[in-house]
Amino acid sequence: MPGKKRLRYILIKWGALALALTAALLTATSWYLNQKYRPFLSQKVRELVYSGSDSLYRIEFDNLHTNFLTGSISLSHVRIVPDTLRYAVKVANQTAPNNLYYVFLNKLLIRHIHPHRLLRENRLNIGQIIFEKPRITMINRQLPFNENRPPRPVRSPYQYISRFVKEFRVETINFRNASFHYVNANEAGRPRRDSIDNLHISLKDLLIDPGAARDTSRVYLLKDISISLNDYSYKTADGFYKINLRHLGFNLKRSSLRIRKLELEPQYSESAFGEKAGYARDRYHVELNDIDLGKIDLPLYVRKQELLAGTMAISNGSVSVFNNNALPPGQATLKEGRYPHQLLQTLPIPITLRKILIRNIDIAYAEFDRDSRRTGKITFQRSAGTITNVTNVPAQKQKNRLMQANLHSYLMGRGLLRVRFNFDLLARDAAFGFKGTLMRTDGRLLNKITVPLGMVKVKRGTIQKLAFDIRANDSLARGRIDFAYNNLSVALMRKNESNGNLVSQGWASLLANALVLNSDNPDSSGLFIYAPVHYVRTPSGSFFNLVWRSIFQGVKHSVGLTPQKEEEIRTRMAEFEKMKSDRQERREQREQRRRKDRYR
Repeated sequence: MPGKKRLRYILIKWGALALALTAALLTATSWYLNQKYRPFLSQKVRELVYSGSDSLYRIEFDNLHTNFLTGSISLSHVRIVPDTLRYAVKVANQTAPNNLYYVFLNKLLIRHIHPHRLLRENRLNIGQIIFEKPRITMINRQLPFNENRPPRPVRSPYQYISRFVKEFRVETINFRNASFHYVNANEAGRPRRDSIDNLHISLKDLLIDPGAARDTSRVYLLKDISISLNDYSYKTADGFYKINLRHLGFNLKRSSLRIRKLELEPQYSESAFGEKAGYARDRYHVELNDIDLGKIDLPLYVRKQELLAGTMAISNGSVSVFNNNALPPGQATLKEGRYPHQLLQTLPIPITLRKILIRNIDIAYAEFDRDSRRTGKITFQRSAGTITNVTNVPAQKQKNRLMQANLHSYLMGRGLLRVRFNFDLLARDAAFGFKGTLMRTDGRLLNKITVPLGMVKVKRGTIQKLAFDIRANDSLARGRIDFAYNNLSVALMRKNESNGNLVSQGWASLLANALVLNSDNPDSSGLFIYAPVHYVRTPSGSFFNLVWRSIFQGVKHSVGLTPQKEEEIRTRMAEFEKMKSDRQERREQREQRRRKDRYR
């Protein structure tokens, strides 16, 4: 028994020693091969990049380290830069790409090299290349000769590397925590620059062989591209907003882009926003939980930085707009340029979205009124529908000048509202039209906006149907309102100067209901009254302001509150106030006579 234990001890000791010697031998061999082949491999890496890019790019690095045991190579302090003189020659030959890249990083890892394939088959196959925290600068120049070229090389890179290898393949190329800088060199003057950090990019199955450049299933010799960005935020240039993004993901195979939790966050409260701007500037707060773009043309975006997508689905979110009209209009709120289709034309990149699908979006418009000193608010909840031909690209606008929106929503969460907008993308005066119907609902739902902003309170009344058809531009709105309702009674409001509260004008309301307002439309005889709309936009009025104010004008006229009738009420009120004053004066005179009679 002791002999067996001793034998086992000897075997373990010699086995461990053999393993240690083997490891030492392999390490020494790896070190020797690294020292021997480092100059050769360094030269081959430089030649491969230079030849594979048709002499356009060169790679420089401080050190190269190999590990033959794991089949890996690491490069330190790497610079990949273009040869600008060579690029100028390629431009002259009409073979240059639109984009030039500068790449700088501290460490580049090449893993899972297959030496036996290289030695036996002359095929250089690599499992993974990792760019750790690279700084990438892309300079875009839109060259006319690249306008309609497919997303494949003009000349196959295989022609440049065929004297070295029969095939070059990389399973995965990963850019981790990349810092990406985009330079638009197409505009006159100083190039426009944008940047984004913490970007993750994964390139799948890069292949250079005799047939890869003709493979239509590949884009720029790749089978797939994935891009992701997490927890990203930045402030807008003017400092009024922060844009927050929880997750962005792009996939080439699906031609899709997914965005989760996108927020346009104002940096100032409702009361401080306009004060900080110095004028009545619209304050937006947008939260969109799910955005999906499909059928994206990636080659077009890479070539021209133009976004073309077949569909865009926006689901589950909210859009809130606030304006303080007690502030001065200011130069930034002139009549032109504030409508949705006008703002679309000012986007910094060309964009075409064939169709936008909207699902479950809550929309709110609030306005602080200079006269009532109150905030009125109107909401459109659970909004859904489609918007088509969303574009600022001149060629697309020439094909179809109308952007159309077909939407349905619930006014104040209750009344079903259907509306269709037509926006003329080529109109110099920002022409657009909107037509829709509000179905049966309680008229008192509108008090949240009519009292603060219109000084009219609905005491009772049922809206049977409100139909509108209005055409507008950057100056005015014209159209027609068909407003069917029953049992309407209103109160005209005024501000109590002593305490600032809004109170009912009792006598004026009585006059309005008794002498002016039509309590039913159609009336008992079946006569239906429609109202024409002619609303002149105020210089500081926003898009939402114009839409609701023009409809409200038609509603007031439908119920009888026309400017003429309001003047009649004011005249009657003046007469009534004079009667009260005269009666009070006569009462005081009688009281004075009584006092004199007592002292006689």
